[in-house]
Amino acid sequence: MRRQIDKACSRRAISLVLVAGFMLASFFGGSTQAADEAAAKLLAPSGKLIAALYPGTPTSISKDEGADSKGVGFELGRELAKRLGVPYAPIVYPNNNEVQNAIKSGAADIAFTNSSPARAMIMDFATPFLEIELGYLVPKDGKIHDLAEVDRPGNKIGVTIGSTSETTLGRDLKQAQLVKADNVGIALAMLADGRMDAFATNKATLFEMADKLPGSRALDGRWGLERHAMGIPKGREAALPYLRKFTEDVIAEGLVLAAAKRAGLRGMVETGAK
Repeated sequence: MRRQIDKACSRRAISLVLVAGFMLASFFGGSTQAADEAAAKLLAPSGKLIAALYPGTPTSISKDEGADSKGVGFELGRELAKRLGVPYAPIVYPNNNEVQNAIKSGAADIAFTNSSPARAMIMDFATPFLEIELGYLVPKDGKIHDLAEVDRPGNKIGVTIGSTSETTLGRDLKQAQLVKADNVGIALAMLADGRMDAFATNKATLFEMADKLPGSRALDGRWGLERHAMGIPKGREAALPYLRKFTEDVIAEGLVLAAAKRAGLRGMVETGAK
């Protein structure tokens, strides 16, 4: 009996998604306003767009100053809410791991983060709106001078909990020790006092950190790329066509590049925004 109920609920959920997708596709063939209204019901079911952000990086939000905040994620969320015709409700979480949890639970409607395969297991992504090099920050007079010296015995390589760096380097580094921090601010302190020999993340964040730690520098080269995209909770995939079109539009209109420049984002590889 329980199995029959579960199957019935599953069929109902699938039907609702298909109906929503059909409605959205139909609206795309009609007016822009109708498409926005249909997408708003999917993307902002509470009547407001709740965006999950995390501090310390221009890819998300670099300054928590209300309407005057800077950050690519913050600005794209505000623009999306405007086009959907709903209030914008950004929430700043302590770190990216908490952002992922908020999307997974449905506590937030949208995130702006690296669209890695691991994260695609807990949220659905639109197409990327920017790419950023992944690298390492080393302190002044540190023992690591280039990428070739990173993976050596005794080296302490820092990452933030729940980050792509933790997942990837936890697999790829064979000799160096991985050291974890709750957030970028703590990682910076650990790098300054010698608890880390290098810190790994995207270069946009590394350059921000370098500004706060005199003599530190981002190593030349990269160990990967982050592809940032808008992520939404599972079960709302019918809204992805709208988000893909929104992504295309904001890139073509130069909004992504403008937001990146206002936030001082460095290490960016432009995605269709030239």
